[in-house]
Amino acid sequence: MIIIAVPAASTKTFGYRRLEILAALLNGLALWAIVGVILHEAYIRFKTTPDVAAPGMIAIAAVGLLVNLLSIYLLHSHKDENINIRGAFLHVVADSLGSVGALAAGLIILYTGWTLADPLVSVGICLLVLWSSWGLIREAVHILLLGVPAHINYNEVQNAILDHEGICCLYDLHIWSIASGQEAISAHIVVPDGFTEQKRLLQDIVTTLRERFRVNHATLQIEESHNMKNDRSGMVCRIDGAGALCPYSP
Repeated sequence: MIIIAVPAASTKTFGYRRLEILAALLNGLALWAIVGVILHEAYIRFKTTPDVAAPGMIAIAAVGLLVNLLSIYLLHSHKDENINIRGAFLHVVADSLGSVGALAAGLIILYTGWTLADPLVSVGICLLVLWSSWGLIREAVHILLLGVPAHINYNEVQNAILDHEGICCLYDLHIWSIASGQEAISAHIVVPDGFTEQKRLLQDIVTTLRERFRVNHATLQIEESHNMKNDRSGMVCRIDGAGALCPYSP
């Protein structure tokens, strides 16, 4: 999506990078909408079984399957690059399942005349599509709600920051994804009054976050006052081994 590459502006400080998450969510919801249509058609076929031209059904399904298998081959090696490509991959997989189902139902009808195979196979495919697309929708919603990325452990990040010498406590630690593979962290870090190595401490923490957790976007505020922490709500605060250096005692 070319629009994702549009530079950030004063009104959109992250640019349009999150559009890929919205696109993935819409892709997953589109799959659910397609499932709804297929289930409706299957319900009609259960009630009034129509005549099915099995040979034509098999031919069309075979051609569709070949095209979808080619698409799967092209997308498979890139499906883990970002959530949007994974959504496109799942969409093609769903189409492939539809082709496989239509092919199987056509063969059953051709050799047995059992036309109920068509709606039954359709229902089975719908269940598989719902199961496979649920993970995509859940991940997209998780990112949009600024959830902690699945590959990052919140407590490990908290402890990794607190392990640096000179930190009294840490609060308002937030970890989220701007887009796929673009994680960000923000936190308030309290140091003793008169602490003179703030620049060194900040550089060490940024290096730790980059090397251990692959986070390149860190916004860290170093403070010498515990009063700022006390004026906030919803904080996450711990005292590490350097707590004895701080005149403040929680």
